[in-house]
Amino acid sequence: MKQLRNRLTTLLGVAAILVLGGCAATKTTTSSPQPTEAPAASSPAPHQYTFGWTFADEESMKPRGGETTGPAVTLQTTPNAGWLAIQEPGIGKFEKDRRAILAMQGVYRVTFDFIETVPLRAGYSPARPYQSWATEFVEVIEDSGDFISLQHVLVMYFVDENGNVQGPMVSKHWRQDWKYEDTELLEYQGNNTWKTVTVPASEAIGKWSQAVFQVDDMPRYEGLGEWTYDGNYYEWTSNTTWRPLPRREFTARDDYNVLSGVNRVTINPAGWVHEQDNIKVVVDASGKPLAKDPYIVKETGLNRYELIEGFDYQAGLDYWNRTAPFWADVREVWAEEIAENQPLRLKNKYEDKKVYEYLFEYADNITSETAYNSEDGKKYAKSVIENFVITTGQPTETSVY
Repeated sequence: MKQLRNRLTTLLGVAAILVLGGCAATKTTTSSPQPTEAPAASSPAPHQYTFGWTFADEESMKPRGGETTGPAVTLQTTPNAGWLAIQEPGIGKFEKDRRAILAMQGVYRVTFDFIETVPLRAGYSPARPYQSWATEFVEVIEDSGDFISLQHVLVMYFVDENGNVQGPMVSKHWRQDWKYEDTELLEYQGNNTWKTVTVPASEAIGKWSQAVFQVDDMPRYEGLGEWTYDGNYYEWTSNTTWRPLPRREFTARDDYNVLSGVNRVTINPAGWVHEQDNIKVVVDASGKPLAKDPYIVKETGLNRYELIEGFDYQAGLDYWNRTAPFWADVREVWAEEIAENQPLRLKNKYEDKKVYEYLFEYADNITSETAYNSEDGKKYAKSVIENFVITTGQPTETSVY
C-alpha cells in the first residue's frame, strides 16, 4: 500500500489532475520516444503569461504546479479530422453536435493554466498562478446516438536529472458523459453533496449536458449548454455549475469550499480547448453562500488539448483494455448509489483510505492472463462505494479529497 500511495503522489504531483479525486499509476520503463518539434512539458525557459499582475512581487506570482519535464513530442500538422467532419455540407444540427463531441477523441499533449484575475474581497491578495502539463489519450467508450461517453487515460514519460526518459506512467484519468436534451442533472450542492435536479424539457431543447467524473468515477459536476456554429467556430458553453475544489487547490489552501464556473469547449484544427470562468466561493454547512462576502476571487482557466503523433501510448491502451470491464461495473454501481441516495452525500475517507485507493488497487491486480469476473468485481466496487455513502445523520465533509 505504501508503494501504491507513493506512485499516486508522484503522478498527482506532475500530471495536473484538475478534475479528480486522486489517481493510481502503473509504471514500466521503455525506450524514449523520438526527439521532436515541441516540448511535452515544462522546460528551463521561464513561465510566461500574456496578462497577469504587472506590479505584484515577482516571487509571489511565480507559477506553481508541475515541476517535471517530459520528452519532446510531435504536434500533429494536419487538421483535426473531427474538426473537418463538422464542416461536411448537408448534415443537421444534431449530427454536427455529435461530431463536435466525438472530435475530442485522440492522443494529446495537454497544458493547464489558471490565474486569479479579479479579487472580490477587500484586502485579498491573488494566489500564485498554476501551470502544469500531461500527455493522454481520450477514448470513446460508449456511443448510443444521443449519449456519448469519453474516457481520458494518462500516459506520461519523464526526463530524470540524468537526461534519461522514465516511464510510461499510466493512469485512468477523468471521464465526461454527454447526453442530448437531458432533463435530469446531478448538481453539486457543496459539502460533498450531489442532488439530482429536474430541468424543464423546454429548457433542454437542442442542448447537451456534460457530466464530469473523477478518476474513481465519483461524480464531480454537470452542466447544460448548446453547441453553436459560426463559420469555422464551434463551441459549447455551459450554464453556471458548482464543483468541489480541484486537487490543485485542495492541497494548497482551505479558505473556500466551492468552485463556481462556466465551462466552454471549443473544437479547433489543433484539437480542442477547455476554458473556465470560475469564482471561488465559501458556503455554509447548509450549502448556502455566506451571508457576508461569500465570493473571494474570479479565476480564468485555460486547458489546451493539442493532438500529437508518433507517441507511444500502447501501455495506456493495454491498461484500459484489461481493466475496462471492471470500470464499467464501477460506473454501474455509482449510478445505482446515486439513484438510491438522494441527495448523495459522501465521506472523505473510510478506514484512512480514499475511494480511488481501493478501486485502483483492485484494478491494478487485474491481469491479461486471468479472466475478469464481473460478479466479483461489481460486488467489491459496491462494498467499497457503500462505505463512503452517508445514509445517517453523520455530518458532511467539505471535500472528497
